[in-house]
Parts: sequence; structure tokens; C-alpha cells
Amino acid sequence: MKNPQHSKTILITGGNAGIGLATTKALAGRGHRVIIACRNANKAGEAIRLIQGELPNAQVSFRSLDLASLEGTRHFAQTFLEDSPSLHALINNAGIYPNAQQFSQDGYEAQIGVNYLAPFLLTHLLLPALNRSGNARIVHLSSLMHNLGKIDYDSFRGCEKYSATSAYAQSKLANVMFSNELARRLPGSVTSNALHPGGVDSEIYRHMPSLLYRFLRLFLISPQRSGAYIANMAVDDQWFGRTGNFTSAHGPLPVAPRSRNLEKCETLYEESCRLTGVTPLP
Repeated sequence: MKNPQHSKTILITGGNAGIGLATTKALAGRGHRVIIACRNANKAGEAIRLIQGELPNAQVSFRSLDLASLEGTRHFAQTFLEDSPSLHALINNAGIYPNAQQFSQDGYEAQIGVNYLAPFLLTHLLLPALNRSGNARIVHLSSLMHNLGKIDYDSFRGCEKYSATSAYAQSKLANVMFSNELARRLPGSVTSNALHPGGVDSEIYRHMPSLLYRFLRLFLISPQRSGAYIANMAVDDQWFGRTGNFTSAHGPLPVAPRSRNLEKCETLYEESCRLTGVTPLP
């Protein structure tokens, strides 16, 4: 493990399964203190026991977070800041892909609410801790599917003709646009980057029809490669000072031009601030 003197504090949402678990294990194996933020305490406990069974000195802990609730997200951030004054990296990893239209506790279509609006709010609320660390990184998990997305504000509260794929693509486009806008607004001591983790066999596909999932699994990779890559983005020197990137463990991938449209990114950012009650960064 890494020298404890160089240990960093990393918060990862959804760090209890799939890509998140692989990332948590990679970071803990390098001697960093990792905090898993997720809704299911039992699964978090299982993940921690699994990691510490292989890495007895791993510093992994759990904090309850339900991204389906903006109020719950605010409460999480408040208590986190009370206990952890500084944070070196925030990994917005958690995500959902339901096959039928669902809604967050705040009445938003679940994918835009859980995959985008709650992480948007959480990131802003944790900026004081990130700023205090002196050199912090924010990593947003997006997807190559963001290329298929478009921002339809009318759909944020749901729509009559629901497409799970369109909703997912919209939320992943929003992730990239938010990452790019943050990169323009944050001080140089805090970076913001997004990535496509690859075709990873993870729980995000658990709501797919079983036959489709069995076929899809033939083309998916294990989470370990993506987890190691995300860990590098969060702590390695090679990512020092790099910001506003969209990347992947698989190498260069196409990026939607709309995700780099300054006017569209600014409009989304300001509307998201209004919806979440966030004061816009200058």
C-alpha cells in the first residue's frame, strides 16, 4: 500500500457494486481513505468486508446517501462537511437505468434526477471541502451514449412516451456538459473531468430484459479495468491540472459537439442551479 502520509480522502457514490466497487478497491489498495456513499447499508457492508478480506489495512467506510432525494442529498452533504473538512476527490459514479419511467422523490424523471440533478447538487455542496484540500478532483461517470442525448427540459418531470435509452442518454449528456461547465468556473486547484467507463458488466443493466442482458454480456468487460482508470483520474500525478476532458479507458471516443457548446452548457448549468437551489458559481 501507499505511504499513509500520502493518503487522500475520496468520496465515491455507488462505491458498493460494479464499477464503483472496483474503483473503491483500486483506491483502497493504494492506501487511500475511501468513503462509499450509497443507499443500501447492507450492500455497502458486504463490499467493505470483501475489500478488507483481501486488503486488511484498507481504509473504507460507508455513509448513507439516497440520490433520489434532493433534501436527502443536502442532509448528507451537511453531515459530511461536519465530519470531513477536506476532500481530495469526488467520484460521481452512481447511476440508474430503469426500463420503465420512474420518478425521484422530488418529482423528476428518475434518470435525470438520480444520474444528474442530485450529483449536480452534491458536487456544489461539497466544494468547500474540495477547495480546502488544495488540489482536488471531480470525476463524473458519463457514457458514450451521451452522443445520442439531447436536453429536453420539458421531459425533466416525465413524459407520455417514455424511452429509457433516451432518458439515459440525456442524463449522460448532462453529466458531460456539467463537467465542462465546472471546468470553466472552478478555480485551478479543482479539476473536473468526465469519462465513459466502457462496456462494463455492472448492476446498471439489472432492469434490462433477461434475454437482452444475456446477449449484451457477451460484449461487456470486467469492472477492474475501468476501476483502475477511474482511480488514476482521481489521484495519479498524470491527471494533475487536467480539466474539461471526456475520456475512456478504451482510448479516444467521439464527443457530442453539443456537450462543448458554451451557450448550451451555460443554459443547462443555470437551469440546474434553479432546480436544485444552488447559487451559480461565477
